[in-house]
Amino acid sequence: MLPYQPPLPPTGAALEAIRKTSVVPVWLPWPLPAGWLVTGFGEVGDQRTGARASLVALTGPSLMEGPADLLIIAEEPGIGLGAAFSGLDGPDPGEGFDAGPPNAKISVLGHPAPLWCVDGEDDRAVYAGEALGNWLWVVAWPADAGCVIALGELSLLDARDHDLDVPFGAFSPRLED
Repeated sequence: MLPYQPPLPPTGAALEAIRKTSVVPVWLPWPLPAGWLVTGFGEVGDQRTGARASLVALTGPSLMEGPADLLIIAEEPGIGLGAAFSGLDGPDPGEGFDAGPPNAKISVLGHPAPLWCVDGEDDRAVYAGEALGNWLWVVAWPADAGCVIALGELSLLDARDHDLDVPFGAFSPRLED
């Protein structure tokens, strides 16, 4: 089992570090939705194998009221980072999670990527799908913040391939779950 490394702070140096070590995409909504800030990073892996899972944390206004937190996770199958942040027991979304039509579609590298709701903890909205052969998880708090995803406002790019002027906010306590 590969270790979840200590979370990285919301800084340009941390973004550069995860860009260099990750063997999976580092998905970043770009442009960021209005009022949203990047609030930290996470990864699973070690120095020998590189990051086999990457996590980008964001905070911004919810559609209902107050702030919302969002985690965007890319991981190889079987790693379990997305499932852990979703409150699931296994490493992946589970059998049949994608049996019906998708609940949302977001743009990944300019192409539509279907996402399905996954039954995670009640306090969060959890979506899972696949992009570039890796799991794509989007976890939002509070649960109604998931509407951001359902509205299809997110357009993801791989931060490993772009040098961006990213706006940062305060460190997300969600990364320590």
